[in-house]
Formats: sequence, structure tokens, C-alpha cells
Amino acid sequence: MKTPYGKDCKYYYADYFRGKTTQECRLIAANPASDAWKPALCQACPVPDILQANGSVNLVLRARVAKGMLGLLQKVEVTASCREHRIEIRDPKRGCDKCRASSQLGNQAIRQSGKQ
Repeated sequence: MKTPYGKDCKYYYADYFRGKTTQECRLIAANPASDAWKPALCQACPVPDILQANGSVNLVLRARVAKGMLGLLQKVEVTASCREHRIEIRDPKRGCDKCRASSQLGNQAIRQSGKQ
């Protein structure tokens, strides 16, 4: 679904049917330790860019609303992990190094078998 700022995000949900005005981020709603979410946070949220750059089925994202500098501004903080290898991922846009290495080995084996 498109966020209020025009990016596609599978975690954003809005319902305006028959007078309803429901908006939520289901990724942040799943984290009880997060501060309250508001639609303005979608403007600088890194999640849509991460989802566009990394389509791995093993990518698990967790997000929370955190206070920025001096506690005045709020921002979305995202952490990622690999479901298959059970490790934290430093750069969610790149994904899991182990998954990437194994897929490159698999692609290399396919290319070599096609040459024979």
C-alpha cells in the first residue's frame, strides 16, 4: 500500500471506507516497546527503501519509533536479522552475507552446468 508520502510499503495500512480513518504501521505496531506511531514518520522511514532493495524471504525487520537528538524529534529505527542463519544484519539493504554467498555459489554452479 502506498504511504502518505507515495512510497510502497507492505507494513503501512490505511482504511477510509465509509467514514473510517484508520492508519497504522503494522511493523511498529508489532513492537510494544516502541513509542506511538504517526503518519508523518513515513516521510523519512527507511523501511520502503529496504524492501525495494532487498527482496529476501529470510529478511526479518523490526522497527520502533525512537526519539532523535535532544528528545525533540522522532524517527523510525530499523533492525534486521536473517531467519535462515539467525544472525543480525548490519545493512538491511544488502541483506545477509551468508545468504548472498550461498546464492552466488548456486548461480555459479548453474552457469557451469550450462556450459557442459
